[in-house]
Amino acid sequence: MTTREDSILYLSRKDVELACQDIDVVGVIRDLFKLHGSGQTVLPDEAYLGWTNDLDEPVRSLNLPGYVGGSLNCAGTKIINGNISNPSRGLPRASGITMIYDPISVRVNCMMEGAYLSSLRTACVTALSADIFKGPVIESAAIIGAGVLALAHIELLAKLLPGLRTLRVFDLDKGRIASLKAGVATVLQEHGVEFQETASAEEAIKAAQLIVPVTTTTTGYIQFDWLQAGAILVNISLDDPLPEVVLQAHKVIVDDWSLVKNDPRRLIGRMYRAGQIIGPDEPAANSEISGSGQQRRRIDAQLGEVVAGSKTGRDHRDDIILVNPFGLAIEDVALAAHVYKAALELNLGVWLER
Repeated sequence: MTTREDSILYLSRKDVELACQDIDVVGVIRDLFKLHGSGQTVLPDEAYLGWTNDLDEPVRSLNLPGYVGGSLNCAGTKIINGNISNPSRGLPRASGITMIYDPISVRVNCMMEGAYLSSLRTACVTALSADIFKGPVIESAAIIGAGVLALAHIELLAKLLPGLRTLRVFDLDKGRIASLKAGVATVLQEHGVEFQETASAEEAIKAAQLIVPVTTTTTGYIQFDWLQAGAILVNISLDDPLPEVVLQAHKVIVDDWSLVKNDPRRLIGRMYRAGQIIGPDEPAANSEISGSGQQRRRIDAQLGEVVAGSKTGRDHRDDIILVNPFGLAIEDVALAAHVYKAALELNLGVWLER
C-alpha cells in the first residue's frame, strides 16, 4: 500500500485557488519581507535559460529556488517558463510548477501549478506597497496591460483598497481589454469600482494615485511628469518607466538589490551598469559622481527593510515613490508552503507515487 511518505502531492490550479481562499495572502508576503529584511531567508541567483524555439520565437525558462526561515522554515523552487507569443495561440504567456521540500529529508513533498501563485504573489507585492507607502487616498488606479497579471491585480486591489472608485486600463489590444473587463465585472461591481478603458497609457496614468504596468515591453514610455504628487508606481514589468522616473522619483525601492543590479536586461540593472545608480548601502565616496561626471542616484531601500522598520518608506504626502519588484522566489515558496498546509487540511490534490 502506498503511503504519503512514498508519494508526492500534486495540486492543480483549481486546488491552489481553493487553498488560497482562506489564506491571508498579503499577510504572508508581508511576513516574508520581514524575514527577508532581517536576513532570515536564502535567495540564490535565478537560473535563466533563454533560447529560440522552432518558430524562431524567443522563449525562456527560469528556475528560482529559495529558503524561508522563521516559523515557516521551508524550502522549495519555482520553475516558470514563458513565451510572449503564447497569448496569440490562446495559451497563457507563462506557466510553471512550484515545489515544496520536506524540511528534514528535503525530498519533494508537493508540486503545484505555479502560474497562479506567481501572478498572485506579484499582486500581493503591489497591495503591500500600496499600504506601506500610502499617501493620498487611492481613488484611481491605472493598470497598463490587460493580461493575466492585470486580472490578478484587479481582483486583489478591488477588495483591499477601500477608497478605490475608478480603475483605468490601457492595452494596445482592445480585445484583451474586453476580455479583462468581462473577467473582473463581478468583483468590481461588488466593491463599487468603475472600469474605464483609456485611449492611451498617459491618460490612465495621469489620473491615478497607483500605477501598475504589467506589460511585455522592453522600451520605456512612462514620463516623470505623468505622475501626480503622491503617486505610487509599482514597476511590475520593470522596463516601462523612462530613466528620468528612476532619477527623479523621491523614493526608489527595490525588493532585492543584488538581484536587480545583477540583471543586465532590465532598466535599473542597465542604469547601474551605466553608472547612473548605486545601491542603498554603497559607500558615499562612490556615490557622488559617475565616470561621466553625472550625479548618481542612490536606491533608497529594499522593501524588506521598510517592512521590518529599519528604513523609512514615505517621508512626505506628495512624495512620488517608485517600487521596482524584481520578483523573488521566496515569495512563491512562502505562499506555496501555506497552500500545501491548507491542501492537507482540506484533502485537496492527487497523491502521486514516487
